[in-house]
Amino acid sequence: MQKITTFLWFDHQAEEAARFYTSVFADSRITEITRYGETGPGAAGSVMTVTFELHGQQYTALNGGPLFPFTEAVSLQVECADQQEVDELWTKLTADGGRESDCGWLKDRYGLSWQITPRVLNELIADPDRAKADRVMAAMLRMRKIEIQPLLDAARG
Repeated sequence: MQKITTFLWFDHQAEEAARFYTSVFADSRITEITRYGETGPGAAGSVMTVTFELHGQQYTALNGGPLFPFTEAVSLQVECADQQEVDELWTKLTADGGRESDCGWLKDRYGLSWQITPRVLNELIADPDRAKADRVMAAMLRMRKIEIQPLLDAARG
């Protein structure tokens, strides 16, 4: 059992969001759904929480009402192996009301922020050759969805 779990507050779409996320990521599943009882605060029998796993990482989604919407202050970062994975996740997570942002960030249809990051970006930015890393950073700062080939071109100078 995981000691620390990411807890996501939704207005009323916890189950819908969990089903969406588990459809986007392979090796994912819903593990538990709890419902409000007679004492509320939600309607008796309505979904209170949904516990789900994405690649073995546990999350809990709560139907807590409109008090606390998501902000960009917290995001989920997904490290991608290649451009195909970046493109696939970007397309799925921005579908049906999701919105692109800058530098590999997006908001999904529920307002949750994601960073879709190719592994090579982190490697190139951490390169000990600071001129190379700076060229890569400059290229990345001009992007919305991260494109690997322009990063590699910038690294080469």
